[in-house]
Amino acid sequence: MTTQSNVTVLERDGRRWSIIGTAHVSQASVAEVEAVIEELRPDTVCVELCAARHEALTDENRWKKLDVFQVIREGKTLFLLANLAVGAYQRRLGEQLGVTPGAELLAAVRKAEAVGAQVELVDRNIHATLKRTWANLGFFQKVTLFGAILQSLVTNETISEETIESMKETDQLRAMMEEFARVMPAVKEPLIDERDRFLMSAIEDAPGDNVVAVVGAGHVHGMIAHFGREVDREALSEIPPPSRWVSALKWILPLAIVLAFGYGYQSQGAESLEDMLWAWILPNSVFAGLLTAVAGGTLLSILAAFLLSPITSLNPLLGAGMVVGLLEAWQRRPTVEDAEAINQDVQSLGGIYRNPFTRVLLVAVLANLGSALGAWIGLSWVLSVVSG
Repeated sequence: MTTQSNVTVLERDGRRWSIIGTAHVSQASVAEVEAVIEELRPDTVCVELCAARHEALTDENRWKKLDVFQVIREGKTLFLLANLAVGAYQRRLGEQLGVTPGAELLAAVRKAEAVGAQVELVDRNIHATLKRTWANLGFFQKVTLFGAILQSLVTNETISEETIESMKETDQLRAMMEEFARVMPAVKEPLIDERDRFLMSAIEDAPGDNVVAVVGAGHVHGMIAHFGREVDREALSEIPPPSRWVSALKWILPLAIVLAFGYGYQSQGAESLEDMLWAWILPNSVFAGLLTAVAGGTLLSILAAFLLSPITSLNPLLGAGMVVGLLEAWQRRPTVEDAEAINQDVQSLGGIYRNPFTRVLLVAVLANLGSALGAWIGLSWVLSVVSG
């Protein structure tokens, strides 16, 4: 193995892999990628993209294809909103530095075509990565992560080109990765470590004896550690089923409420029924309605969240966020123009509220969160009534 500048060269059995570590918002990375491919004229150029991410970078009309009703029905509101927020943060950095996020990856594709090299998309499907990451988090970790993502929308952080370039340096990258692993180990494993293995395996399997790979600099060290090792990419692409505990939890809460009501009625008589009803309904209704209001829901959506949350919390197959989100979407009816404006509007929290499409997503997410918080508070209150 040899390393020069941001290029790491691996060789085995007469084959050569030149791995370029880049920053996704770096004009210097764009220039370096083009120069290396021009100089080496490889058989194949591998890029850190999957088909979905490649389409997102190249298809300017992709937002026109989004159906907000389908997104809500399929339970993808939080995934989409988080993805939009992360993308907005990258675009803001890119605007400061005068470069589009992922520009070096697109430059690699264009330059490969210019020199007659084959292009290979070697990253794991983004949906598998997100779902495996999400499945690795507990409820409060999910809330914390989502809060951090939303915080990125209101920060006025600026970053210099020198800082971006320094992040590609090996020692600083290792320190950053170690800190990331310490703070959020449940995120780092599926988001970074698994993809390191996936990327290295896919790059080794790419055709040709002279291969150039363009990946984020944060992946290079982990990839090198897995060079030449057997990797089951199919296993790494599997969507993990919900854990038995999570699946059971959906049924445990309504069952616990039913049993608590039954026990309270048997042991304390009809006089405890009213107290238990208030203990269950009040927190459910208040938290769901309050967070729907915080999300900027219409009066009808707030009222629906207030009235329906105590009922939907007892139904493991139907969340308040789905019902309220669909109602909000029916009232706002986001247009194609609203969808086309998403990239611009999600640059700030205010923009998310202004855009009808993202407002609907936010209402669905916060209505669900409010209902969940209210349900657990309600259960605790009911149990205290029963035990008292």
